[in-house]
Amino acid sequence: MDDEQLLRYSRQILLPQVGIEGQTRLQQSKVLIIGVGGLGSPVAMYLAAAGVGHLYICDFDMVELSNLQRQIVHSTQDIGQLKVISAKRKLEALNPLIEVTPIAHVLTDTALLHLVQQVDVVLDCSDNLSTRFAINSACVQARKPLVSGAAIRLEGQIAVFHAEKPESPCYRCLFTHETEIQESCSQTGVIAPLLGILGSMQALETLKLLMNIGETLTGRMLIFDALTAEWCHVQLHKNPNCPTCGTIS
Repeated sequence: MDDEQLLRYSRQILLPQVGIEGQTRLQQSKVLIIGVGGLGSPVAMYLAAAGVGHLYICDFDMVELSNLQRQIVHSTQDIGQLKVISAKRKLEALNPLIEVTPIAHVLTDTALLHLVQQVDVVLDCSDNLSTRFAINSACVQARKPLVSGAAIRLEGQIAVFHAEKPESPCYRCLFTHETEIQESCSQTGVIAPLLGILGSMQALETLKLLMNIGETLTGRMLIFDALTAEWCHVQLHKNPNCPTCGTIS
């Protein structure tokens, strides 16, 4: 690690839980972020700033004016551009020492699994259930940790799922039906800082996983009520009849 890196990451390196060893782990890590919107923006920015060596960012949407209220990695001049191109430019300006690979197309199940197998942690920052199920399935098959976040209106949640740990449930364990009623921010709205809170928590859990420090949210969910500023802790249990992880021995 050279002098520039030591200075850039000095405030993290000072932490006894991190040190040179932890920072080196971050530099050698690969992370996949699916969705570069409200959650993916703070996630990507904090992971880039922290020095995670290689970020894969996946999103096929264009930047729209209505995104700018909460998707802080994008700016007014980025309207009409692909989100991954806009984000790549901002992330590399924030930290030119990292590598950012943009993916601007829908991934087939096979392509998604192949990509998940190449990274250390996957972050689900998407906004629809079918995508979440596909990401979860790939993580279960590849036995990679999944950091999942969601936010709508004035409430949000974050959980970590890790198929490599026998006692950990998967995202699919939370659902009993193939289809669930879905709501989107475009239908019901969302308060902007809520995405920053949940996205920052996703980034924090990712750093802990990559450096193997502290106690992660594996098998647990935190639910945040923005109106009361209260967190609710929920213990998650593995579903032996889960159609995804129940079939993995």
